[in-house]
Amino acid sequence: MQSWAETLIAAQVDGAALTAAAAATALPAAAKYTLPPNFFQAIGQQLIVEASGRISSVITTPGTARYDVRFGATVVFDGLAALLETAAGYTNVGWMLSILLTCRAIGTSANLMGQGMFTAVNLLGVPATAPKPAITAMLPWNSAPAVGNNFDSTVSQVVDLFFTQTVATGSMTLHQYRLLRPN
Repeated sequence: MQSWAETLIAAQVDGAALTAAAAATALPAAAKYTLPPNFFQAIGQQLIVEASGRISSVITTPGTARYDVRFGATVVFDGLAALLETAAGYTNVGWMLSILLTCRAIGTSANLMGQGMFTAVNLLGVPATAPKPAITAMLPWNSAPAVGNNFDSTVSQVVDLFFTQTVATGSMTLHQYRLLRPN
């Protein structure tokens, strides 16, 4: 069996610096890919979301970092709110995100099973003293994987990556993004 990963789209510029305590797209407009109607033709088809960038958080009350994948306004994968480190503040440290989405149902009530990894230096659990390794959080954070919200796979869907922080004391900027079709 032969297979390869096809890059459907990649960001060519940074996303906006997100600083508000609200959900917002992390992607620049040109990096939003529109899946055609009936893109998901069979159960088991997959998409991979890969992203990286920089994030800042303050000491004591850093809040949380949350990534979700949306098809239009529908959240098809929610990474849930990952706790950020409270022992130190961080300025412009790197992060990486990888999310695997597998089609579980097609049609007007289609859905995806998703799991991912969020790696960053400022996730809760990083040692307070050097050396400071990055920590990888399994997503969804502190929860069993679950099928995401239903969407209609018979119509076109715009794929978007959202970021939410619970406090307006930090920032996150996406530098790199790509959406892959592995099969």
